[in-house]
Amino acid sequence: MATYDFGLLTILIVEDNGYMRRMQRMLLQALGVGNVIEKSDGGEAIEFLRKVKENPTEAGVSSVDLMMSNWQMEPIDGAMLLKWVRRSKESPNRFMPFVMVSGYGDVAKVGEARDLGSTEFVAKPYSVGQLLTRLMLVVGSPRQFVLLDTYFGPDRRRRSAAPPGKNRRIMPESEIEIIHDDS
Repeated sequence: MATYDFGLLTILIVEDNGYMRRMQRMLLQALGVGNVIEKSDGGEAIEFLRKVKENPTEAGVSSVDLMMSNWQMEPIDGAMLLKWVRRSKESPNRFMPFVMVSGYGDVAKVGEARDLGSTEFVAKPYSVGQLLTRLMLVVGSPRQFVLLDTYFGPDRRRRSAAPPGKNRRIMPESEIEIIHDDS
């Protein structure tokens, strides 16, 4: 198992429940994350990210490396926040790793988060080990981003092997444009 130094990471936690927000911060700090910023809803997060883009000195950070957001919040929930990060011209980093956190961990909810462009999904309640696994995946195994008419986000396929059965991709591989590739 690889070991990582998360000391240089800046992680933005977006969670409306104060207890859960403090718990996430303490877990991330225990894992060695250097800078943890907390916001209580998607609107606050968007305003903070705008400030980071426009005036990093005033924001107190030069960038946000990863965002963890609760799904259910008001007035702007995690799904709307994720759409803003991935689709808005105002987004400071459309490629930012985004970990969706939700008490609803059923297959449909995980699939919906994936289809919105979430990098990872963590179901509540979660352990420090599950959180560490997601962080290690984001840091140690970044995925290519894909731009299609209906989707922008990390490649939804985790395996490099061909899918079983007939390939259902509409475009031939030669026409796929890779926007970002860390390899």
